[in-house]
Amino acid sequence: MVSIIMGSTSDYPVMEKAAKFLDEMDIPFEINALSAHRTPQEVERFAREAEGRGVRVIIAGAGMAAALPGVIAASTSLPVIGVPIKGMLDGLDAVLSMLQMPPGIPVATVAVNGAQNAAILAAQMLALGDEALAMRMKDFKEGLKQKIVRANEELANVQFKNKVN
Repeated sequence: MVSIIMGSTSDYPVMEKAAKFLDEMDIPFEINALSAHRTPQEVERFAREAEGRGVRVIIAGAGMAAALPGVIAASTSLPVIGVPIKGMLDGLDAVLSMLQMPPGIPVATVAVNGAQNAAILAAQMLALGDEALAMRMKDFKEGLKQKIVRANEELANVQFKNKVN
């Protein structure tokens, strides 16, 4: 199971992309809002108890100071994937907060608002021990390839006076 956690429900429009991908891949997940600054005891309890609830990967989205992924990573040995949420500094503040973790407390960090990539990375981690999921992920990646092949075929039909291909 994957746990999606966000610092505020205002982050939901971004984090929903992770939920949609996990749902499409038939990966069980939970989704919660907890704040590292407003509910620190609950965040620590969540992180300590996650593995016992069957969580295998945590996706944590946060903006501004973006302490949530790091606080979670400090309280669990599970992999934590951070999603910086775009805010006042276009998400740079959140990116730097996630990238600058001290030794021993890693947070894998995706692009600003990159919740779908966080879910893909979580699925790839889980697929290491799940052949059926590994096949679904291979099919997903093949589908990405086919989208580009079709797009290129469509571009071939676009006409311009000076187009040479």
